[in-house]
Order: sequence, then structure tokens, then C-alpha cells
Amino acid sequence: MRKFNIRKVLDGLTAGSSSASQQQPQQQHPPGNREPEIQETLQSEHFQLCKTVRHGFPYQPSALAFDPVQKILAVGTQTGALRLFGRPGVECYCQHDSGAAVIQLQFLINEGALVSALADDTLHLWNLRQKRPAILHSLKFCRERVTFCHLPFQSKWLYVGTERGNIHIVNVESFTLSGYVIMWNKAIELSSKSHPGPVVHISDNPMDEGKLLIGFESGTVVLWDLKSKKADYRYTYDEAIHSVAWHHEGKQFICSHSDGTLTIWNVRSPAKPVQTITPHGKQLKDGKKPEPCKPILKVEFKTTRSGEPFIILSGGLSYDTVGRRPCLTVMHGKSTAVLEMDYSIVDFLTLCETPYPNDFQEPYAVVVLLEKDLVLIDLAQNGYPIFENPYPLSIHESPVTCCEYFADCPVDLIPALYSVGARQKRQGYSKKEWPINGGNWGLGAQSYPEIIITGHADGSVKFWDASAITLQVLYKLKTSKVFEKSRNKDDRPNTDIVDEDPFAIQIISWCPESRMLCIAGVSAHVIIYRFSKQEVITEVIPMLEVRLLYEINDMETPESEQLPSLPTPVGGSNPQPIPPQSHPSTSSSSSDGLRDNVPCLKVKNSPLKQSPGYQTELVIQLVWVGGEPPQQITSLAVNSSYGLVVFGNCNGIAMVDYLQKAVLLNLGTIELYGSNDPYRREPRSPRKSRQPSGAGLCDISEGTVVPEDRCKSPTSDVKDNSFSRSRSSSVTSIDKESREAISALHFCETFTRKTDSSPSPCLWVGTTLGTVLVIALNLPPGGEQRLLQPVIVSPSGTILRLKGAILRMAFLDTTGCLMPPAYEPWREHNVPEEKDEKEKLKKRRPVSISPSSSQEISENQYAVICSEKQAKVISLPTQNCAYKQNITETSFVLRGDIVALSNSICLACFCANGHIMTFSLPSLRPLLDVYYLPLTNMRIARTFCFTNNGQALYLVSPTEIQRLTYSQETCENLQEMLGELFTPVETPEAPNRGFFKGLFGGGAQSLDREELFGESSSGKASRSLAQHIPGPGGIEGVKGAASGVVGELARARLALDERGQKLSDLEERTAAMLSSADSFSKHAHEMMLKYKDKKWYQF
Repeated sequence: MRKFNIRKVLDGLTAGSSSASQQQPQQQHPPGNREPEIQETLQSEHFQLCKTVRHGFPYQPSALAFDPVQKILAVGTQTGALRLFGRPGVECYCQHDSGAAVIQLQFLINEGALVSALADDTLHLWNLRQKRPAILHSLKFCRERVTFCHLPFQSKWLYVGTERGNIHIVNVESFTLSGYVIMWNKAIELSSKSHPGPVVHISDNPMDEGKLLIGFESGTVVLWDLKSKKADYRYTYDEAIHSVAWHHEGKQFICSHSDGTLTIWNVRSPAKPVQTITPHGKQLKDGKKPEPCKPILKVEFKTTRSGEPFIILSGGLSYDTVGRRPCLTVMHGKSTAVLEMDYSIVDFLTLCETPYPNDFQEPYAVVVLLEKDLVLIDLAQNGYPIFENPYPLSIHESPVTCCEYFADCPVDLIPALYSVGARQKRQGYSKKEWPINGGNWGLGAQSYPEIIITGHADGSVKFWDASAITLQVLYKLKTSKVFEKSRNKDDRPNTDIVDEDPFAIQIISWCPESRMLCIAGVSAHVIIYRFSKQEVITEVIPMLEVRLLYEINDMETPESEQLPSLPTPVGGSNPQPIPPQSHPSTSSSSSDGLRDNVPCLKVKNSPLKQSPGYQTELVIQLVWVGGEPPQQITSLAVNSSYGLVVFGNCNGIAMVDYLQKAVLLNLGTIELYGSNDPYRREPRSPRKSRQPSGAGLCDISEGTVVPEDRCKSPTSDVKDNSFSRSRSSSVTSIDKESREAISALHFCETFTRKTDSSPSPCLWVGTTLGTVLVIALNLPPGGEQRLLQPVIVSPSGTILRLKGAILRMAFLDTTGCLMPPAYEPWREHNVPEEKDEKEKLKKRRPVSISPSSSQEISENQYAVICSEKQAKVISLPTQNCAYKQNITETSFVLRGDIVALSNSICLACFCANGHIMTFSLPSLRPLLDVYYLPLTNMRIARTFCFTNNGQALYLVSPTEIQRLTYSQETCENLQEMLGELFTPVETPEAPNRGFFKGLFGGGAQSLDREELFGESSSGKASRSLAQHIPGPGGIEGVKGAASGVVGELARARLALDERGQKLSDLEERTAAMLSSADSFSKHAHEMMLKYKDKKWYQF
């Protein structure tokens, strides 16, 4: 990633010169009312872009490995990613540059290194002794395809099996090939004419390192003597082999086959297996072979001191179990447990107490890598319960449809969410602690709370604690609980506007200070939630239905970007409050039998038990009109101080008072313009009479978008860059685009008109055609009056225009500080109080950061407006354009946010061409322009978001969230914040061979592999066989060494302690030997004196 230096050149320009160059020529400032100079502190050197961490389940996993001493788990994926997991909070993401699938992973146990084998026949050696692992060496095989690798414990020689059936040996220290090669034609019978197939297994005999067991796909297994370079035994079976495992004594091994059988072989009896087992086969009478089953893809054979061995396998189910979920089978003695999984099994590993293969294994858990989950099974407890997974791997439990990111939240928010979320925990987990507990946490320099909110396809909303680059689920809200659910597809109402996932979340609006939450769903529904720590039972769910349909004829385009203000408010200046509807209205049909006045979902009409947490305050639904379904909601905003929620779509805008449960505003977008519509649009048919509720809209049934155009699930991953609205910057290109959707909404307290002398509550509305309209809000006094008197809503006549759809709006005070919308501090609504206290609580005390109403007009404000093409800073109340910046000409902005950074604020943008850009405020000076990520699918566009303190995130895959920072300070501190994967741990002692085994040679036989595989005895390998590629890990290693001084000191201290301990032991042994020698000398002297004068025959 590189920065465009032209942006840095602009930093030398003053805010005044930038302003002058971008000023609108028509604007004139009255004498004495010049724009005040605001000192800006942000410069280009405050910005740097880098990835921080990746959370979630590894997408499309393909390989699994575990270091039993370091207690680190590694997962490889089909896209070349590598994820490493230690104790909760210690995670790491790496990526192979080639993007080839990872087919196998092998730890160098307790060495802080890992070997990865890729589908492009490349081996990589990763250094895990640094916070960001890097590749030290690579070896590219040129003539053979790699199929299997094996690295014996405490060995530096890696066996590599190939598709041709050969085995090569790699020195993992230098990553060079040995001249020692095991050719397939030497391994099999000389009389055999057929090729044995690819190598599918390699392992050395646990009791004799000089004997290598080689499994070929065809069913042949060979025990190879490394010293004599010949086969000792050959074992042949009719069915193809998938995996092989040793008994720890080295006298037996077990094979799994493609017909669902297991064969157990004695090493010295190659003629036939001593036992053949079909774990899931039906035993037939008359001694016939069981019916064949599905292949057993993997088997492991683990022994215990106190009982029967464990045989653990995946696959092998009978073919008649159609529709049965994938299973892991655990056979222990006479018992067989079949554990069903939710997804396909990719791989599994048994965790054992010892890393030595020639000792009793004592298995205690099984890690099962599934297609979309990671499961850990406790083997030590009856029933084999699973461990509760502490990693944030459930992001994709239901597909993510939207994300929001909040940094620097109120400090009491995370504990509050955690306390209500802790009550949702499931029971039945293992009581033991999570056994994958390697590594150490980083030194978190960030101390501010961060929260990520994800919306999902099943209607759930999850809150995550994202503080200090970690991720932990806090609380889960199920929004679908308020709706009736159809039990099957036939029972579904025909009012659905999507084929599936009718409860999917599209937009989230959240106020952290008041804890008010509002969501918009794909079925054109809005739900408002309050946070409560008390459980309540809602007898009747409050509900409102809104008709929102508007159509227009052709339109003409305006010539200027800014339009004159209207002299007087128009249309709907005093709407009457609407009584709340507790139940859906009955469906009405027009003369031609079309559906009308029907919502897409049916709200429950039974009492609803609401647990502590977020509780439903109000459900709002758009209804069908004249046979046309409601359009999906495109923008949403909630304000706890005003007690209002507003939402819009391509038909118009609706505002609801959720305190009085009343619709305040229901207008088509054209009606907001009044008589000054710049496009001169008119209704296609005569306006029908308004509804009895007073909601303003036109009810037209012609020319609307057919429902089939939108019948796609929000989870479908569309890999194109098409958008429904125009991306052109020219106004003439939108002539034929009749629909103008609401794209941005912002509550604020500012100047609504040029003539205003003081700020007042209002709503700013942005549209897809680049128009900003201002709606004035007249709120009644607080307390009881707020619940009785209506809120008066009136368009102010103020209209501003930009190029492209409006994305974001914000407001600055006269010093350039951000003015957040007013809010009401959170308080518990469900606590019973005395009457006096109740009256006290009813007096709402909104907190407003906006200026007071007595503010002088000279203390102006600035409106910051960001569209798809440009950004403007408008001076208020004069409505002059103070600064303007064309963000992009050839692309468009996907996401724009006004964020705080280093005690200042800036505008951050992510463009569809992959550029991330930041601009100072209010002068809009370019500060950062970096090419980061091209828009490859709609998932990125839907989920990318910026937040305060230089943080951002997006959904990088259907299962993973990628976090990044654009702050120079965070980039510099990142090394300290990351956790350590490698920690100094002493390797366990080797098993005791025993006196007689040591005396008669019955223990494990060692092998001098250096002598056997080294260049002096085996020669050099052919250079054309494989190419050595030095890794880029040098620079990363320097960074890791610079940041890992503490770890190095700890290792040095541990080594020093070990050396001191050994010296102390040596001193004690020396003293004991001296004492023993003195004692022996004394006794010898006494014996000499006793027998000195005796003759030999007197003894």
C-alpha cells in the first residue's frame, strides 16, 4: 500500500487558502460575519493504514494441527490463510501469498515453528517466535505433487510423500532436500506390476525410529527399514486406505478403508489383519461380510494406562443413513459413542497428555474441525460433553447482514450488556477449563471500550466486546420473537417480500448513552427497543402500521447545486397524532382483488415474556398498498432526547413518536420539496383521499417495482458491483430515474433557516439524488406535557444539493468540535418506585451537547455533508458553502463517517475503487489516500464502517471480521498489543525405559538421522526436484525481536534458572560422592587394621 504524495503537498496550504480555492463564487459574507479561522491539528503524519486483527471462524478450513507442549492450535484454509489459537484472547492470522489451499500443517513441537504444505506443492517454514509469524524458508517441488508430510517428534528431518508414491526427506533447519529418497518401486513387491498410488500416510514406529510405515492409497502398507534401505514387511488389503495409526508399543497399527472397515495388523504378521471391524456395518448371519459403508476418512488409536484404548474415527456410516448428520465415533472398550455434528468434518485431532509416541497416550479431548465450527470434546467425562468455546467463532451462526462499530463507549455499557448476556448461557458444557491455553496476552495500550454490533439473517442482533483488539460476545437479541413464525413453507403468508430470511436485519441505529436500539428489517419493519435489567411480561405488543407508497411522472433537472429557500413551510405542518394500533389491521382488497393494507409479518397477539436486556418498545410495519409490496427501508435514525424515530425508503419518509405511539409524518419525498421540486415531478394519477389517520401519501398501483426484483435473500453473496441507484455525477444522467430514496437521516439542534437567530431541534434528510432537506421539530415541554401534547413537524424550506447520493451528515460548533445529537441518559424504566419518585422520573432530562437557545448568531455552526462524490461544509445559519472537496470522479464513496481522532475530528471515506481516504474538518484537506481493498462483493460494501480513534472493520468473508486502523499511533503500538504465541516451556521428560528394557534392549530404538540423511552419506538431491526460496521473515523477525525483548529476557532468565538448578544439583551430587568416598576410605582402613596381622589361612 502506498500513499499518494500529492496529498502531503496539500498539507502545507493553510485552511484559508484551501477555503478560498474551494469557495462557491456566488457566496458573499455580510460585513462582520466572516468565517472564523479554526485551528486544525490533524496532519498526514497522524495517519497510517494497517490491518490489526481478524476475528471469527476460518473460512473454508482444510487442515488442523496442535502443539501439545505449547498448547497452540493451527488451522489452515482453502484460500491459503493460517489461523493460530492459544488461550482465549491470543489469536493470530497469517496468509500465504500464493493463496493456494493448505493441505497439511506440522508443528515443530515446542520449537516455535510450523511447516505448512500447500496444494501448489510448496512447503513453508513459519517462525512463531514473533508476534506476527513470518515465513523463514520455502521449498517448491517442481516435478512431483506433495500429498502427505510427517515430522517425527524432536527430529529435524521432514518426510514428504508425493503423488507418484515416492518419499523425499527435507532438513527443516536449512529447508534443503536430502539425497536419501524412498522410491515407490523399491517399496512394493518386485513382482507387482501396478502402481500403488499416492502416499497417504507416513509415520515411524514408536519403538524404533529406524522403521518407517508407508501407506499407499491402493491399500498397500510398507514397513521400510531406513538403515538397510529395504522393505521389512508389506501388508496388502483389497480396499483403499485413508489413514493409518500406531499402537504406542509399536507392535500393532490400524488402517481405515474406503469400504467403512478398520483393519488391525500385527507388525510381524503381514499375511492378514488380526482383526477387521466395521463400526457401523450391519452384522449379517452365516458369517458373511457386513454390507459396505461410507469411507472412514481418519482413525486414531490412543492408549491409556488404566483401561482399554480409544479408537476414534470420522465417517464410516452405512449408506442407508440418508440425511443423517456427520458423525465422530468414539470406541472405548465395549462401548461405542456416535457424536453427531452440525457440519461436515474436515479433520480431527486427539489431545494427549504426552508428546512422546512411545508412551501411554492418555487422551483427554478431541478437537474436531468442522466446515463451519470448531468443537472440543471432553473424553474424560461420561457422555463426552463439549467444552464451551471461548473464541469468537460464532459470528456466522446466522449469516451477517450488517455491522456497526462504536469506539469510546460509556464505561458502564459493556458490564451492563455482559450481565444480561451471562444469563443466556447454555448448560451442559464440560466443567473443565479450555485446554488450548498457550501463549501470552499482549500489553493492551488501548483502554477505551469498543463495541461491535452485528445484524443477522435470522433477525438476531449480537453485541460484541471489541476492546483492546479482542472480541467476546456480550449479548444476543432475537428480534423475531415478536412475530408469528410459520412452521413450514406452505403455512407462510403470501405477503412475504423475500423468498427466505424474512426477519433479516438491514439497518441498526443505536444510541450508546441512552441505550436505545432501533433496527430495520428486510420485511419493511422497524422495531424500537429499550434496555432494562428487569424481566417484564408485555400483555400487548405496541404496534403501528404505515402506508408509504408514492409515484411520480417524468421530471426535469435543476441547473444549480443550491436552490433558494422557500419562504414559508409547506405541506403537513400540523399533523394530528395517530392512535396506536395494537393489532394488525384486517386485510382489505381493492376491486380487482389485490392485497391492500396488509403488513408483511404478523405480530404476536399473545403476552410476550421479555428477559433482562433489550425489550420491545414499539413495532412499526409498512403495509401493502394496492397489490404492491412495501419497499425496503433505506435509512433509519432514532433520538432518545426527542422520543422520535424516523425512517425512509424510495417512496418517502415517515416519523414516529415512540413515546405517544403516534405517526407524526408520512410524506412522499416530493412532498418534502413542496412547490420548489427541482425535478418538477408530479403524481402520475390524481391523489386519493388521505387515510383517516392523516398520513400523507399517494396510493398508486402502476409502474412500481415488481416484487420479483427484490426477492433475494440479504445473505446471498452477489459478486458484482451493481447498485440500484445512479452513480453518475452529472445531473442529466438521472433524468429517467424517477424514484428518489431517503439515504441519510440525522437529528440535531441547529439553525433550520437562514433567518434563524438560535438553533432548534430539527431533522436533516439526505436523498439518493444528492438533495438535503431540513425538517423543523417543535417539541412540547418535558414531563407529563411531552406525553400529552403532539410534536409539531414542518418542512423548513431549506434545500441543499451535492453530487451523488447523500451518505452522512454531522455538525460542528464554532470551534470545530463535533456536536453529537442530544440524548436522554439511560435509566431503568421497569423499577417500581414510590409516587414521588415516579413523578421525578417522568420529568425527562435530555442531555444536549448543542448550543443553548440563547446563542448569538455570530457563533455559527457548520454542517458537514458527505455524498458519494463530494463533501461540503456549510456555514450555518447563512447556508454558505465554506469548503468543498470532490472526493472521487471515477468511482463512488461506499461509506463515509465523521470520526474523532487525536482530540480532533476528520472525515473518513471508503471508495468502491478500494481507496481509503481521510479529510480534515472543517477545511476538507486531504490527509490520507491509500489503495487498500477493491470492492469484490457486496458483503464488503454492506459491512464496512469507520469509528472513532482510527478504527474500522468489514466482513472479509462470510465468517470473519477484519479490523484495521488508519491511526499512526495505533500502528506503532500494535506490536505491543498483539499476544505472544510462543512461550518458554520445558519439554516433558521422556518415558522411563525401565531396568530390564534398558538391559535387554526392549525399549525405543533411536536413530542417527543426521548420519543417515546428511550430505556426507546420502549425497545431494537433484536441483531440478525442488527449488529453495528464502522467506521474507527477516524484516518481520527484526520487528518481532525489537518488540519481544521481554519474552527474550524471560527465556534467558528461565535458561539461567535451569542452569543454576543443574549446577546446584551437581554440587549436591559431588558433595554426596565426597562423603561416600570418605566413608568408604574409613571403612577400608578399619578392615585393613582388623586383618593386618592374620595369616591367609585364618580368614
